[in-house]
Amino acid sequence: MNQPSDREVSGPEPDGAVTRLAKERSAAFARLIARDDWSDQETILAEINPLHGELAERMGLVITRYAPDAVVATMPVDGNRQPFGLLHGGANGVLAESVGSMHAALLGRGRSGVGIELSCSHLRPATSGLVTATSTPISVGRTLATFTIAITDDRGRDTCVARLTCLYR
Repeated sequence: MNQPSDREVSGPEPDGAVTRLAKERSAAFARLIARDDWSDQETILAEINPLHGELAERMGLVITRYAPDAVVATMPVDGNRQPFGLLHGGANGVLAESVGSMHAALLGRGRSGVGIELSCSHLRPATSGLVTATSTPISVGRTLATFTIAITDDRGRDTCVARLTCLYR
């Protein structure tokens, strides 16, 4: 059996357009989180949703609240199922880390938060509709921030609870 080369495993190097887009998103995000007033959620959501990244976009993640006390996002079950018709556990992980990391960045006083530990407990299956993730801070320090992310189904039932720890850089 042929083994893939290192290039095939890691993928192509980012081209200038990808690097430029990442820098533009980072600058826009920095401007957004520098605000003091979080009451105009409509404007904030219009600014933040295009910035959450390629994977979250591909999975249909939409941020519905972005404020220091909580970050909330939805994701469709459709398109994110495993072969047995249930929401894929990895999709819960992507949703939890996306929401928690964006929350860490908001509270990081100009520093980005990089996820260093994620644990997910899957409590009940979701098979259709939307799931909603709500991130709340447990502890925010100088170098680390930890969040609880509760994921619920359309009926408000807990489907997953996650804990994310981010390192500020």
